[in-house]
Amino acid sequence: MPEPRERRPRHDDTAADVGTLVRLGREEPQPIPAPAIRPFLEPDWPPEDEPA
Repeated sequence: MPEPRERRPRHDDTAADVGTLVRLGREEPQPIPAPAIRPFLEPDWPPEDEPA
């Protein structure tokens, strides 16, 4: 299978993805969200004796 050609970044920022805009210097890199500290918590449901 042939190797894909490397594509040049787009110059039209109206239809570009954020990665291309960052390479062009028109957008700041997006922050990477921090991982959850405790992802397996019990759900925060209201007590059953109180109406919702």
